[in-house]
Amino acid sequence: MKATIKNIVFDMGNVLLDFQPQKVVDRFCSSQEEKELILRELFQAPEWLMADRGLIKDGDRYGLIRDRVPEAHRSALKNCCFHWDFCMEPLPGAKEFVRDCKQAGYRIYILSNASDLFFTYFNNFSPLDYFDGAVVSCQELLLKPEPEIYQRLLERYHLCPAECFFIDDREDNVDSARAQGMQGYVFREDYPALREILGLN
Repeated sequence: MKATIKNIVFDMGNVLLDFQPQKVVDRFCSSQEEKELILRELFQAPEWLMADRGLIKDGDRYGLIRDRVPEAHRSALKNCCFHWDFCMEPLPGAKEFVRDCKQAGYRIYILSNASDLFFTYFNNFSPLDYFDGAVVSCQELLLKPEPEIYQRLLERYHLCPAECFFIDDREDNVDSARAQGMQGYVFREDYPALREILGLN
């Protein structure tokens, strides 16, 4: 029998806020070639995870990537590097779901892979102190699904893993949470199903 859930742990991107690199390149790029280039050299390149791990700042990416991109595409690259976070808007139903979790008596936490810009754009969702705690990868020099970042959350906030319900859109991240003893759910923008599981209907 599973332990009673007391703590809801949220991933941020594509669980609370909409992270869609395609929207970024669609706004700032003028050709399919340019879109594919910047998706590859910005969003799929090592510098993205380096910033999430806290090895570089979000604003450092352009300088590190620029020389890999032909000069004709650097203006679009610069816009994507410095303005990509416009897409980080709350998913439909996310604010209401978090509010209802809190009002139902659950403690709520963030566990996110994110660069330092997280602390600016997360205000699109709510003040961070609305949550009972947060572990953000750039501050910890760790990334999900590494076991250590889940342990950091559990230890910092003195949480019993079996009482934690972790919600993430990536199956590997949820599998790692389960390996640490947490309950887990792979999110597919299905808040109604989560409401039923957590007794919020």
